[in-house]
Amino acid sequence: MLAAFSITPLGGTDSVGDAVARIVKIVRDSGLPNETTAMFTTVEGTPREVFDLLERCIEVGEQHAPRLSITAKFDHRPGHTGMLQSKVARVEQVLSDLGG
Repeated sequence: MLAAFSITPLGGTDSVGDAVARIVKIVRDSGLPNETTAMFTTVEGTPREVFDLLERCIEVGEQHAPRLSITAKFDHRPGHTGMLQSKVARVEQVLSDLGG
């Protein structure tokens, strides 16, 4: 399963970078394949691994803000692994074939 999610602390200070960094640290320490971009963090694992990780991230976020805004999208494709890189690689290959 791939999970792209964003956890935004609300009601604390104007800068959420410190709280977000603590959440991203939980993801990176999880051992699951992951990447963080400007808007989302994406992880790959079994449904149980992914949902357990999200729960831990929410718990960390709660320690830093009275409210959290959470956006998540899931791609569950049983029997497939390595999708975090391979989905992007397929698009890059098509772009290369198109000359772009």
